[in-house]
Amino acid sequence: MVCVNAMRLLVAEADAALADVLLAKLQQESHSVHLISEASQLSGIRESPACDLVVLDTNVGAVGCNDGVFRAVQRRWPAAAVIVLSQESSVEERVRVLNAGADDFLMKPFAVVELLARINAVLRRRLRPVHDVLVFEDLEVNRVSHEVRRAGHAIDLSPKEYALLEYLLRNPGQPASRGDIIEQVWRMDGDSLTNVVDVYINYLRRKIDSGSGRPLIRTVRGVGYQIGGNHVSRG
Repeated sequence: MVCVNAMRLLVAEADAALADVLLAKLQQESHSVHLISEASQLSGIRESPACDLVVLDTNVGAVGCNDGVFRAVQRRWPAAAVIVLSQESSVEERVRVLNAGADDFLMKPFAVVELLARINAVLRRRLRPVHDVLVFEDLEVNRVSHEVRRAGHAIDLSPKEYALLEYLLRNPGQPASRGDIIEQVWRMDGDSLTNVVDVYINYLRRKIDSGSGRPLIRTVRGVGYQIGGNHVSRG
């Protein structure tokens, strides 16, 4: 497998045998890897240089809990990507983990080569050059700070609301099906739980379009949703 770039990774894995395998494979790709097997070890890791990606086994720390390893990682390295490993297979668990801010989810047991492929895919996405600001009409989205403003007013979005808005804004005037949105924003099979898209579109409309004389989020009957008209400017 071809390495994306040498990166600094944290692997939080409770299974010692699996952790050793992951350490060996990731080091073969020239990554710098730090292993922990329990939450208390996180405090012993230096915050600088920044961690680029975290592989987090839910047996090490809860995902979505204020005092869990996941939140601690987000506080220490807010720009780090997170891939969650779990034995829980339900769609609801995957949705919960991704809504909490994870970049990907992989169910145990898994093939190590698949995890390596997912790590490189997430890193490639993070390394792609992006325009710092997307602007459409009076809507402004900062892709670095994730700040969102409309007509100069700040709008507070959850991580998944932000990801949905950015996806629509990257494809202005182009309808996106519910299946495409699930695949691109939730990183799940496009046929799974498409009704969650309608729920989050309603959340966005209340925050983005409420009180505005010109709604930006449009329903495309029989297809899905789109934002705005024919062009978007990039700052």
